[in-house]
Amino acid sequence: MSIGAILPSSASLSPGYSVPPVSSSAPAEKATPSASAITELSPEAQAMLQQLKARDLEVRQHEQAHLAAAGGLATSGASYTYQRGPNGVNYAIGGEVSIDTSPGATPEETATRARTIQAAALAPAEPSGPDRAAAAQAQQMEMQARAEMAKRAYQSGPANRPGLDLFA
Repeated sequence: MSIGAILPSSASLSPGYSVPPVSSSAPAEKATPSASAITELSPEAQAMLQQLKARDLEVRQHEQAHLAAAGGLATSGASYTYQRGPNGVNYAIGGEVSIDTSPGATPEETATRARTIQAAALAPAEPSGPDRAAAAQAQQMEMQARAEMAKRAYQSGPANRPGLDLFA
């Protein structure tokens, strides 16, 4: 399961500028264009560059929030989708983090893993639709684990059953 999927389609920055997004888990190119190259850009290109920079920062913070909360359940680092800006630099416009969503060896471990998955999915300030879906799946996984724990407790005998004793 992947969380943090900030979709590139939600990052349409300029209809007049068409550079297809590129998927990669490698870091963005860090070419440093000269100051004169930036000032040679049209006002529209400069505005787009500012939008791309802001989007790149937002995407990277979003995915880092997932990674920080996922802990050992993250199966890899963040993977990004890039768009090349008018200055020739790639900027992240989408991303995701893969997380191990397999159940634990016991219902207790499964419930703990499910809570971690849910926390990781909802860690960013503004969780995406896929983030919320992953959190809902994790919540379902936790509920199933808790039901299994309750079933085991009930089957193990009256000493472990929740009950109410009334004395008159």
